[in-house]
Amino acid sequence: MPLGISGDSFWGFPGGYLSRMLTVLVAFGLVAAGDRPVSTASLLRELADPRAIAVFPDPPYRLLQSSSFDRRTVAPTDLEGWFANEDAGKFLRVEERDGRRESVMLDAEGPGAVVRLWSPNPKGTLRVYVDGQATPIVEAPMNEVLDGRALFADSTHGYPFAGERSRGWNLFVPIPFASRCVITTDQGDGVYYQVNWRSYPEGTAVETSPPLKDVVSSLQPSFAAAAQALSTPPSAASDVPRQAIAPNGRARLFGTNVPGVITELVVTTDSAASNDALALVVTCDGEETVWCPISALQEAATGRRRGLPRGNAETTTALRWPMPYRTSIVVEVENLGGTAVEAGVSAQIEPWTWDERSMHFHASWRRDSRLPTRPMRDFRFLAVEGKGVYVGDSLHVVNPVDAWWGEGDEKIYVDGETFPSHIGTGTEDYYGYGWCCPQTFVHPLHAQPVCDGQSTGTNFGRTIVSRMRGLDAIPFERSLRFDMEIWHWADCVMSYAPTTFWYARPGATSDAGGNAVRDEARRGRIAAPPVFAIPGAIECERVPLRAKSEGLETEAQPLRSFFVAAGELGFSDARHLWVKGRRPGDFVELAIPADGDTPRQVTLYATRSWDYGIVQLSVNGTAVGAPVDLYSGAEGKVVPSGPIDLGTHAPVDGVLVLRATVVGGNPNSGGARSFFGLDALTLAPAGDK
Repeated sequence: MPLGISGDSFWGFPGGYLSRMLTVLVAFGLVAAGDRPVSTASLLRELADPRAIAVFPDPPYRLLQSSSFDRRTVAPTDLEGWFANEDAGKFLRVEERDGRRESVMLDAEGPGAVVRLWSPNPKGTLRVYVDGQATPIVEAPMNEVLDGRALFADSTHGYPFAGERSRGWNLFVPIPFASRCVITTDQGDGVYYQVNWRSYPEGTAVETSPPLKDVVSSLQPSFAAAAQALSTPPSAASDVPRQAIAPNGRARLFGTNVPGVITELVVTTDSAASNDALALVVTCDGEETVWCPISALQEAATGRRRGLPRGNAETTTALRWPMPYRTSIVVEVENLGGTAVEAGVSAQIEPWTWDERSMHFHASWRRDSRLPTRPMRDFRFLAVEGKGVYVGDSLHVVNPVDAWWGEGDEKIYVDGETFPSHIGTGTEDYYGYGWCCPQTFVHPLHAQPVCDGQSTGTNFGRTIVSRMRGLDAIPFERSLRFDMEIWHWADCVMSYAPTTFWYARPGATSDAGGNAVRDEARRGRIAAPPVFAIPGAIECERVPLRAKSEGLETEAQPLRSFFVAAGELGFSDARHLWVKGRRPGDFVELAIPADGDTPRQVTLYATRSWDYGIVQLSVNGTAVGAPVDLYSGAEGKVVPSGPIDLGTHAPVDGVLVLRATVVGGNPNSGGARSFFGLDALTLAPAGDK
């Protein structure tokens, strides 16, 4: 099933594209004439067919997941187990095969098809056994299977069906099986994995695969056509007339009573700032199916493209999800702000025959801009009652600290399940990358287009990630509930906003929308937190070391991982000079620049931690005050020391020499009790405080 917001560019289709694409598929032999068995070729046809996502699948299937999640996760009544986080190396079993010990990731009864396989640390030889055959259809190093080298002969290794991005390996090559599929690795220790597979009804005809590499080779035209459908470049820009929308008003910008399907919906605004104030509203056959801030839709689109979707990316958003309707469709834009703005809409419409499998497109958004990370909890992405297919989501996080925000696992319940059939190993794993890696990437099926922490190697600030489901879309007959664990390494408050996309038959209801969502949207974009700095501070980590103990290690250590409550003094520039003292007597000397010889009032800001020592401070060779105990008082606690008055001193040759020497350690401190941290200094005229 292809998916649909302007992407890499997944649905970058000009008007009339669907009809022309179907012609291409026929030319490649990818449109079935009558029923055919499920096969790699038929699944590629489905992936390439631009209309397939908008109809309930035939044959129907259940989308299931096997993963290495912590097996202590059993029930929400046991909170410690429910949020357990040892998600590596958990397998169904370990079995002996031909003298080898193989860890089993999947053992699925058929008929079915594996549609996604992910790992951030693939190890050993991956083997895929189907339908009771002793000889595996895949037998190659796991990393070479997942990055495509073991399956594709060309230099691209089958993009976009395989590859490693931001430390996550993903394989999207479909692997059908008639009666059973077993997937193993012979080096399972510490491996994280997720396998998504379709389970078809008993009696569904499925073609058993020969060696998968041979299947890939024989179906090159099919893979090429599907890749083309996933990667078609955006259409050329076109002018869309705009009209004014009053403050807190709502304007109908498009509507028709001619049955059909919108294949491309383009929304233009008068400025980038307007995107935060405006929401797109779509009503199909009398049911409101879309209510979503335009900025959130644009973020999901940005995550799945290279280049602009249409015209100016700041003021233009192109949605290319097919939106079928039986009799009527109305597109409105709601202005949530206090000033008038301009917006316009254009729509490409093609014929559509509505039947019992046709579904309406839905999109929703919600946000908690003051979400505390303690206690841990499950955050509701979406709950739907009715029949439909879940097709993707985008997540926008604003994180006030360096520490990783996404240890939480997805928990997706289908048709009233009491335990989720989809439970994963981490939020970044759900989005197809790994190890909380801040490196940005774009891909038709998953992306991290924005990560403020990329420049510093942290997870501080704004992050946007997305997953747009292809063959791993999730059908539901009666209901779907999607929760994501809030599992942050720091106790802090962050902003957390998922945008969800799904299709459903008429009459489906959800927990989306409402006055609370509108009120949150009216707050506009949540600013990334500024980096705190003490006014006029000289940052110790930037000052040259004049001297230190032989062999003593020091480094500029980021400190945003350690949350400081609002109203309290933070760590200046979110870093300090970390001195890894080993014993009493270890020291560092800093040459603090100070022009002239006028005496200065010197104030030091240091760091207290659970394993820090007691230091004696001196300026220009003269000891200042009593030794300072930098123990924080509790294991794991890291806090600013506050100002430490070092008195008045005159510079010598343009510098003030600050020396810090370990003289002992608090008996409650940990480790060698000799570490310490120096954050910043301020110099003021003598007599000032």
